[in-house]
Amino acid sequence: MIKTIIIGAAGRMGRHLITNILESRDLELAGAIEWSGCPLMGQDAGIVAGCREAGVKITSDLAALVGSADAVIDFSTGDVVADAEVAVNAGCAIVIGTTALDDAGKAKLKALADRGGRIVFASNMSVGVNLLFSLAGKIAKTLGEDYDIEIVEMHHNQKKDAPSGTAVTLAERICEAKGLSYKEDVVHGREGIVGARTKKEIGMHAVRGGDVVGDHTVIYATGGERVEITHKASSRDTFAKGALRAVRFLHGVQPGLYDMQDVLGLR
Repeated sequence: MIKTIIIGAAGRMGRHLITNILESRDLELAGAIEWSGCPLMGQDAGIVAGCREAGVKITSDLAALVGSADAVIDFSTGDVVADAEVAVNAGCAIVIGTTALDDAGKAKLKALADRGGRIVFASNMSVGVNLLFSLAGKIAKTLGEDYDIEIVEMHHNQKKDAPSGTAVTLAERICEAKGLSYKEDVVHGREGIVGARTKKEIGMHAVRGGDVVGDHTVIYATGGERVEITHKASSRDTFAKGALRAVRFLHGVQPGLYDMQDVLGLR
């Protein structure tokens, strides 16, 4: 059994992760972490998840648990780099699904991997989305310069960051394939008299409303035709199942900083 700790255990993703772990045959819930002021502190994590009693109480003390665990999954909005350092120092693998991580944070994760950490960091854990990542750049390169590219993403009305980490990754893959720069060539929305779009720019549009789990579309448009590729997530279980697949992947690999392309063999 792979003993796994969930950080952000009382959140929407945390509850899905706990339910999937309790229903699995090869994973064991080894800990449930929340911020110290969480009103659910001390309650059984399985009951909070709406599943069954797990015999694991929600706590804020990650350091007290990592020594007896194999892996950590972090979907929280806290200091994921600090959590990763605690896990790596204890010899635990860690899967990070938090999207709002800047370049400095990513560099710190790379440094932890160089010190012997086994880390999967991905902007989206969905198997289908990662197939979309793999295809987006290939399609852009194949279609060539005659096709204008726009990315549209929609999420629920409580999402805090925009554009989504998934949309950013899609743009990064397309920029890489076309020899463009994300910072210079991605245009975030349009307003006013902006003039005709250039051939290099990639449009990025974030839509928020209702309870949408996550929709992402890449549009390739030219005179006479339009190609669109879309992924729609209808349940957070798709992200939970991908994260657990990442845990299983890390259980048998050498130290390093990986993403879901590595987990799924798409690289």
